[in-house]
Amino acid sequence: MIHGFRGSPASIKPWALSLHEKGLSVVVPTLAGHGTHWSDLNRVSWEDWYDVVEKEFLELKKTCDQVFVAGFSMGGALALRLSQIRGSELAGTILVNASIYDERKRFKLVPALSLFLPSIPGGPGDVAKPGSPQHGYDRIPLRGLNQLRKLWDVVERDLYLVDLPLMVSYSINDHVVHPVCSETIIDNVYSADIREVVFEKSFHNVALDHDAELLNEESMDFILDVLSGELSRGESIYESDERELIDAEFDSIVSGLSLDESAPTTYLDELDARPYDPEGFQQPNPKLPASDQTSRLALLGIVGGGAYMLFVILTNIDLLGMGPWPGLLGFIGGISTYIWRTARPEDDFGDGVEL
Repeated sequence: MIHGFRGSPASIKPWALSLHEKGLSVVVPTLAGHGTHWSDLNRVSWEDWYDVVEKEFLELKKTCDQVFVAGFSMGGALALRLSQIRGSELAGTILVNASIYDERKRFKLVPALSLFLPSIPGGPGDVAKPGSPQHGYDRIPLRGLNQLRKLWDVVERDLYLVDLPLMVSYSINDHVVHPVCSETIIDNVYSADIREVVFEKSFHNVALDHDAELLNEESMDFILDVLSGELSRGESIYESDERELIDAEFDSIVSGLSLDESAPTTYLDELDARPYDPEGFQQPNPKLPASDQTSRLALLGIVGGGAYMLFVILTNIDLLGMGPWPGLLGFIGGISTYIWRTARPEDDFGDGVEL
């Protein structure tokens, strides 16, 4: 179970204790940079938060056959990230007011402000129930907040990788994370079974608010339904793409087949039916015609012209005073004449336009 930005395990303690009292093994780690001083959040990255989550998951997996991940606020984003990377090893995911982006314009200033302003006032927690305990930093570290923005970008981009049974719960009166985040998650994951839970009496931190008991009950019911097989894993995008490809290939093969036995005979059948005519068959590569005087002169031009060119080029002796050109002309003329004389009379040397 994962707490939110600037928070601590105390922010979700009643929720964790409720599940533990029902017989579940529960781990609630303190994320890097939390539980000490707000300035420590400016010294860590979102990958440091994720490393803590993954490490605790691997430890829990050693002793538990089935492991669920649950996250509140930023913890919901980290729970989704674990589901994207370790989804095949998880049984299900529970989200409470999960944050994956914030469209408010002031968030666009965070990268620039974080370069010279360490923090800004954070204010009290967003809880409707009076007398809620303080459970996090009273200031917002801006470098840490910028890391949160980077985490959001990665998680939102890869929502399609989530195919686990999913419980998405959110408050309609949340003043920290807009419910549209939960709607975006529901619309973009590949989970086949998504249980949507709405809290009407609580603000952001439901575990400390009026709907705490409802959260506890819905979480346990979801876990039991997954373990019983009532809720199942969805088809991943890779499985979906592979299935669509196989279906398309199968449709292509079937469309090329014909079950109409009344169709005319094939071209091979027609060839078999034709009578054999030995005189109509002409063997390829026929023998060259008998040599005559013109062919012999052409051959002399080829050999003699070629020899004259080599003689002039290699010895620099120009017998005719015209360089190697007489030999080249004799060579080309001999080849042209020889081709013309050896062609078959029925060969067509047209341009192939008329058929």
